[in-house]
Amino acid sequence: MLPLQTTGIDSLVPTLPEKVAVTLVTLLVVAATWRVTDYLHTRSDESDRIPNTWRHLLLSGVSLLTTFGGGLLVIAVWGLTGPLFEEVQSYGLGPQSVVNAVLGLIVFVTAYAMTDVVGRITRELSDGRRAITEHQREIVYRLSQVTLYTIAGSLVLGIWGVDLGGILVGAGFLGIVVGLAARQTLGALLAGFVLMFSRPFEIGDWIEVGDHEGIVTDITIVTTRMQTFDGEYVMIPNDVVSSESVINRSRKGRLRIEVDVGVDYDADPREAAKVARDAVRGLDNVLRVPTPQAVVKEFGDSAVVLGVRVWIDNPSARRMWRTRTAVVGAVKTAFDEEGVKIPFPQRELMGREETGGFQLSEGAVLAGERETVAAEADGGRADVDANASETDDDSEGNDGDGRAGDERGDDDDDSDGESQ
Repeated sequence: MLPLQTTGIDSLVPTLPEKVAVTLVTLLVVAATWRVTDYLHTRSDESDRIPNTWRHLLLSGVSLLTTFGGGLLVIAVWGLTGPLFEEVQSYGLGPQSVVNAVLGLIVFVTAYAMTDVVGRITRELSDGRRAITEHQREIVYRLSQVTLYTIAGSLVLGIWGVDLGGILVGAGFLGIVVGLAARQTLGALLAGFVLMFSRPFEIGDWIEVGDHEGIVTDITIVTTRMQTFDGEYVMIPNDVVSSESVINRSRKGRLRIEVDVGVDYDADPREAAKVARDAVRGLDNVLRVPTPQAVVKEFGDSAVVLGVRVWIDNPSARRMWRTRTAVVGAVKTAFDEEGVKIPFPQRELMGREETGGFQLSEGAVLAGERETVAAEADGGRADVDANASETDDDSEGNDGDGRAGDERGDDDDDSDGESQ
């Protein structure tokens, strides 16, 4: 534990309660300074006596000096200046090391204060100019942070006498390894910078990216976030956004809506187009310029297809569907009043009457006749087989009768011989 010494400023507050009181007052002063400077940062200066940039820089400098001075005061009040140097020397660090550490701390605190100033400056520039979007402001702010902290780190290493050559070589190899391991992330990062300069959409735009459609809620360096009309939250990597076709329905401030309607082939398409055009001309949310149009598009299966086209401003999904519903209802009502028929899909079946009766080509046989012929053919073969079998039976009977007659003849001859 470091011993307390009564030399210098600490001799003015020798007792422990006085030291504690001075420390608490110093901390309160530093906290109040930060609170006041934050309030003055957010407050706009309407007098324009001091430019906002310089005013923010001055307030940040006051906060930095107050914090640094309060820390030195607390160290001096508690008499830790000499023991602190002795403790540092026990680790082989001389006064120069303490100076280097203090200078490094000052450099990093200054870099932090400068990032705050840069963030406020970019915010003021983006608020005053429409050409700078919130996405671009955020990227500029992050790049400035990285740049300032990189410069601060280089200065601190230079203060401590570290050779930057070896660090740069190691950083190069590390960059190669990280680049190979995180190709997709780096691709999304580079795509974020491309989106920043190309500006295909902004926060709040109604866009369609691939299969996703909704309102852009946030754009970062790596991802684009949007909310669909089904209430889903979608986060799309920027490399996917840059590789897909992007449809922005909010960019021009107006959107054309087209509704297809079919009219009967017996109706006059020009008259039907005029009726539809007059019906949608007085609807809410429909712009007068460009004027509504109704054009004949094509011949459908059961109707002549008309395209009713109207324009709306400040396009959104709600306004689009509301206008589309109003157009369909107005056209249907107008066609009913004018007697224009909207045919539904139908199919007409027709048969062709044969002249001279139903005729067969030569050699063709109907199914019934084919069965009859087959039956007759089978029956003829059966009769022949039956007759043949009967003939065989008769011949066999005749043979039997002949053999029996012969046997009886022989018996008679034998009996005659014996009688003689």
